[in-house]
Amino acid sequence: MTSVAPPPPLSAGPAVVRVTVSDPRVEPLLRELGDEYSARYGKDAHAELARYPDEEFTAPYGGVLLLLLEHGEPVAGGAFRRYDETTAELKRIWTHSAHRRRGLARRVVAELEREASARGYRRIHLTTGPRQPEARGLYLTTGYTPLFDTEADPESIGPLPFEKHLPAAPPQKEAAGS
Repeated sequence: MTSVAPPPPLSAGPAVVRVTVSDPRVEPLLRELGDEYSARYGKDAHAELARYPDEEFTAPYGGVLLLLLEHGEPVAGGAFRRYDETTAELKRIWTHSAHRRRGLARRVVAELEREASARGYRRIHLTTGPRQPEARGLYLTTGYTPLFDTEADPESIGPLPFEKHLPAAPPQKEAAGS
């Protein structure tokens, strides 16, 4: 009897890792975002990326920075910071230019929402630039409510604000013997 090898396991996709802004794997994210913002808005957007202190994207300050790694290399990422006691603000959502059109940004947003909910946030707030139709589309298709007139010329609005209310995190199971 001939044996047939089982099919290879399905890949769950890129691994999710929490990192700090100083992690060298974050450099492509910051470089590409800065270059893209500068190309779209005609100014040095690298300064915008330095607008918030790095520690705001760490757990002790209520934030997080996530990367999706494929074969150890960053392919997408994003972060949130504390906006207020119940609201996280999404920042720096990025997909590597060589890995776009794969749904990675949706995965980043979902991972950030999951992390925010687990930390007790009940709402997400974010803004995106008026010259970023891909980002606008991402937030509209992932359930975010636009806090602006979607029929208006985005250039007449400025930063486009969105929000999304998060479900309560499931209760943590208590360890046996607690």
